[in-house]
Amino acid sequence: MSQPSGFIIVDKPAGVTSFAMVSLVRRLTGVRRVGHAGTLDPLASGVLPVAVGQATRFIEYLDGESKTYVAHVRFGAATDTYDAEGLVTERGDPSAIDARRIEAALPAFTGDVEQMPPLYSALKVAGKPLYRYARAGVEVEVAPRVVHVERITLRWFEAGVAELEVRCGKGTYIRSLAHDLGRALGCPAHLAGLIRTSSGGFSIDEARTPEELRALANQGRLDEAILALDRPIERHPAAIFAEAHRRDVLAGRDVAIPPHPGADLCRAYSVEGAFLGVLRRRGDEVWHPEKVVGAG
Repeated sequence: MSQPSGFIIVDKPAGVTSFAMVSLVRRLTGVRRVGHAGTLDPLASGVLPVAVGQATRFIEYLDGESKTYVAHVRFGAATDTYDAEGLVTERGDPSAIDARRIEAALPAFTGDVEQMPPLYSALKVAGKPLYRYARAGVEVEVAPRVVHVERITLRWFEAGVAELEVRCGKGTYIRSLAHDLGRALGCPAHLAGLIRTSSGGFSIDEARTPEELRALANQGRLDEAILALDRPIERHPAAIFAEAHRRDVLAGRDVAIPPHPGADLCRAYSVEGAFLGVLRRRGDEVWHPEKVVGAG
């Protein structure tokens, strides 16, 4: 029996690591080749795309996709980790903060913005994650990074806590956004809770909790939770190949396709509808098989 390949979208609970969810999927599927896209901090919950089998080769096509979060920002205290798990480094009076002031501040945090990563993060400097330096009390110089925030919406504000919906690109730290928002409003703040509602084109509606995945596995129905290999690239154009060119694609040979304005990637399928892999444009009509299903 062939091993499963595809994406399982886990609704990661708060309090566990992303790696623990990978380990769970590995145990339930019996497949060793398992990876995930877009690490969620233990404090956070929500959408964690987990790739099984050959799907691990297509994770890279998820990286550039936007993500959506629901964030709870608590005003009145800043922490060294920028979230509720850290030590309080500063306190302030949040009584002057209201919904109007928050909404007025949000436009400055949208678009291409400079953001300083949290010192307690997995971002690497000289080959080591920042949190190792922070735990050892070693100061390192970290440069701000430009990230893209598509939109931020204030959903509600009550008792010093704001609920924000954030749509952003790769590399955005919502913890840093919470910390910086507090600075902008003159009141220390930190991230009190975070839910990722979409990532890489997958939504929370497609996500399964660990309990649901265990139940499906016990019933021999885990395949119901495995989504197709081509989901990460379904936004790209598709080409269908007859038998001769199907063999060319699977053999890694360049194929000719009429030009498609603005497209650099293309999905490849057989006449029967089987997904063959991903092609990348090399010329106006020349496309090279970049990832082929069943190869490597």
